[in-house]
Amino acid sequence: MSIHLVPKEVFLTKGLGRHKEKLASFEEALRDAKIAKYNLVHVSSIFPPHCKVIPRQKGIEKLNDGQILHCVLSRNAINENHRLIASSVGLAIPKDRSHYGYISEHHTYGETDEKTGDYAEDLAALMLSTIQGVEFGGETTWDQKEEIWKLSGKIVRAANITQSAIGMEGVWTTTVAAAVFLF
Repeated sequence: MSIHLVPKEVFLTKGLGRHKEKLASFEEALRDAKIAKYNLVHVSSIFPPHCKVIPRQKGIEKLNDGQILHCVLSRNAINENHRLIASSVGLAIPKDRSHYGYISEHHTYGETDEKTGDYAEDLAALMLSTIQGVEFGGETTWDQKEEIWKLSGKIVRAANITQSAIGMEGVWTTTVAAAVFLF
């Protein structure tokens, strides 16, 4: 007997935590993201065929305390005053839903929500485009790539969820962003 664990649904979430202890700051970020009371298993970057993106609250309602959750997780932490950090998860879904897509995780320093989220989204779309036969030249800019993706008609949706924060003196600041799978 074989078991095929292919997620049917996914939800995106993000959170911010602050605490004098680094681990407690991470816990606070998970609480803010509403995924602290589950056992997280980090997985790589494949968006399963036929998987449906659902709202976070709908996904949370389907969970039980202590449940094992498979997720793509981006995490960043800092204990420096006035330093900007961000965590992001990008998503690229193919037009043909019988094919898989990609999820990317990205964390950075000194970049806004918009810049970090756009990069994570572009990274997922880039990975998807490589299996969809969309070709780029070495000098192609991100804006040009996005236009080529749209014209190819092979990527139907790209999205991201991003959390940024500015570090504070005397405490750890942690950001998380995640794509959480449901079976």
